[in-house]
Amino acid sequence: MTTLTDALLDPILANDPAGPRITWYDDATGARIELSAVTLANWAAKTANLIRDEFGVLPGGRVSVLLPAHWQTAAVLLGAWWAGAEVTLGPDPDADLALVTPDRLDEVGDVAEVAALSLDAFGAPAKDLPPGVTDYATNVRMHGDQFHAAGDGGAVLDGRSSAEVLTAARDSAQKAGITGTDRVLSSGEWATPDALVDGLIAVFAAGASLVQVTNPDPEATERRVTSEKVTVRLGG
Repeated sequence: MTTLTDALLDPILANDPAGPRITWYDDATGARIELSAVTLANWAAKTANLIRDEFGVLPGGRVSVLLPAHWQTAAVLLGAWWAGAEVTLGPDPDADLALVTPDRLDEVGDVAEVAALSLDAFGAPAKDLPPGVTDYATNVRMHGDQFHAAGDGGAVLDGRSSAEVLTAARDSAQKAGITGTDRVLSSGEWATPDALVDGLIAVFAAGASLVQVTNPDPEATERRVTSEKVTVRLGG
């Protein structure tokens, strides 16, 4: 059955499976990670399997995501939607699962299941996690890189349906001039539904490729525009 992740990834996997889909930089550390559509889909599938099989979240469940704009966050979001969950951004006391950086563990409250992401460029586990908190990097690798969706539970992003999110994303892409041949540069965060739609989902809905920068160095921007063949820049 179709989910938001199927709607976003299937056309890309059919048309450009090996091309760069998300390229992530951290200008504070010099890290650079690039994922093709196939690799991103594998990470999303592993995450979906983790969410469903390890945490028992079924279609219609709620997953709270307290993560910055990052390639691993993209995999988490796509995995949650593939599993049929509704993503909420920020603390959510009604969530079945929270995915969070260690520095935000105090925001999850009484959520029954919590997984922490170190966001280490090389996939290192989060250190010194309290009892009961699962390390994402360690556990996600044990799950399969194929996933068969059972559909979604209606809402996919803070109460919005998949159709509503896709419509908003396609409108956003059109307004920003994003097409399937573009390389899109952004340093914006994905902290609100609208920001997530504009900064990530719109890019994938158009079939474009994202260059996402954390801790952007203004002096590196023009060099990156050239080296990454950037054709569209988003605000932020």
